[in-house]
Amino acid sequence: MNNIVDPVRLEVIRNALLAGAEEMNISIWRTARSTVVRETLDYSTAIFDGRGRAIAQSTRIPVHLNSMSTCLEDIVEHHIPLDQWNDGDVIMTNDPYCGGQHLPDFVIFKPVFHHEERIAISAAIVHHIDVSGGAAGSYFAGAKEVFHEGLRIPPIKLTEAGKDNQPVLDIVRQNSREPVKIAGDLQAQLAALTVGARAVERLVKRYDNATLSQAMEQILAQSEQAMRDTISAIPDGTYTFKDFVDDDGQQAQDLEVVATVTISGDRCTADLSESADQAPGPVNCTLNMARSGVYCALLSIAEGRAMANSGAYRPIDVISREGSIVNCSHPAPVANRMATGHRVVTTVLGALSQAIPEQVPAAYYGVSYVTALAAPDRHVKDERRVYFEIEVGGWGAYPQGDGADGFSAGFHNLANSPIEMCESIFPVVFTEYGFIADSGGDGQYRGGLGLAREWQLDEEWGLLSGNFDRFRHPPYGLHGGEDGSLGRFLLIRDNQTTALPSKVSGVELQRGDKVRLETSGGGGWGDPTDRDKAARENDQRGGYVST
Repeated sequence: MNNIVDPVRLEVIRNALLAGAEEMNISIWRTARSTVVRETLDYSTAIFDGRGRAIAQSTRIPVHLNSMSTCLEDIVEHHIPLDQWNDGDVIMTNDPYCGGQHLPDFVIFKPVFHHEERIAISAAIVHHIDVSGGAAGSYFAGAKEVFHEGLRIPPIKLTEAGKDNQPVLDIVRQNSREPVKIAGDLQAQLAALTVGARAVERLVKRYDNATLSQAMEQILAQSEQAMRDTISAIPDGTYTFKDFVDDDGQQAQDLEVVATVTISGDRCTADLSESADQAPGPVNCTLNMARSGVYCALLSIAEGRAMANSGAYRPIDVISREGSIVNCSHPAPVANRMATGHRVVTTVLGALSQAIPEQVPAAYYGVSYVTALAAPDRHVKDERRVYFEIEVGGWGAYPQGDGADGFSAGFHNLANSPIEMCESIFPVVFTEYGFIADSGGDGQYRGGLGLAREWQLDEEWGLLSGNFDRFRHPPYGLHGGEDGSLGRFLLIRDNQTTALPSKVSGVELQRGDKVRLETSGGGGWGDPTDRDKAARENDQRGGYVST
């Protein structure tokens, strides 16, 4: 048995691995081509041990990071066993039914060898701007099966023994409305794997294979114990909560997501089996995705005490019925899987609020507000471009204070797309961007405000898509707090306003049309009559409330 790594050396190794994951993160940010990667920061990086267990993650996107280890497990078990991973290989997939999430997300892995022993795996997942399908940005609200959603790549060796699989790269370019950008983003993603591999190589040369391997085992064990301690502090019992996905954009409405959370000692079981059947439209998520939502909720309860890695997931069991909206069966469409994924987070937290009311906030906005526009390039004749952005809303109030206003929360951790940058690249002119007064739920502590983002088309034509939620079921308040506001998606033409559905594709625009998105505010926490008088006066002075 390997010797235990002493605490000081263990911390040096832990932080070196975290720094390596962050170096990968920065590498992608500095070299990516599309705005969805470079500005919205819709990507994640991580370092695994040689056995395929997540050890260190960058500070990026929980929905990515909490699912990468399960994706790798699926690839190894069903497609490419680890003994077939060689030095210089890169394995890639985007298939949601092979461990992925949805087709725009390419997941890639690179094994790291030292003295002919596989000591680690560097990994990166990137949301690519367009992989074909029925709508620009590959969010097609009309999809009825995954085949409608774009290019689907099974687990393959994108690079073998250091040599790129050029035909696959050509296929990726050929199946995108933005071939130059997707090619650039993929190269940035591949380069990040090398950055991660070099970070591990520096570390193992300083110590040795056995020391690094043992340190990784201890890191996993510490994370597991921290999560067990977190769960042990929650009173034993069974707690049930439900929330809703508004609709699937086609024929299904009020889709229940139900979480029954059982705490028994230092283990947690989240049973999602009572959730709605999978929908005809693309709001379904795979079990891998649902697990990621459960892990996100429990890690948030841990409040940083448990390092997010495979060890932290060990005390958590996720049960779900196959063929449901949270464990869909092939070939169900999944492009807008975040509508349901966010709801897994809010239902698990809602259930836990019954056990630990002083630790759980009210619901955050709980949706990735994805807007995509296909329009002519304003700089290059006869070319068209995809304008793609993801907006956020208000946080739920928590037991000690108001929710954050217009700030990324929960499952996705995205950044703002600056309007000046968007106007310089795309044929849009912004007419409003700011907080929406009265959108946060009232309470002893107020929910955070949602955002209004409005732009006008400055080209002859455009095709618009939107994939949202929380238009019918607002973010819930807790313990007497009021719900947050509902969202809206509006088309303004010739001073006439038309309300668009929450999930829509192929809306034809013409020059001068305005498009307005209003995102939800967070739920309130506690009885509104208990709100401090000075806080109410500040709300009015600051414009958080109108009266």
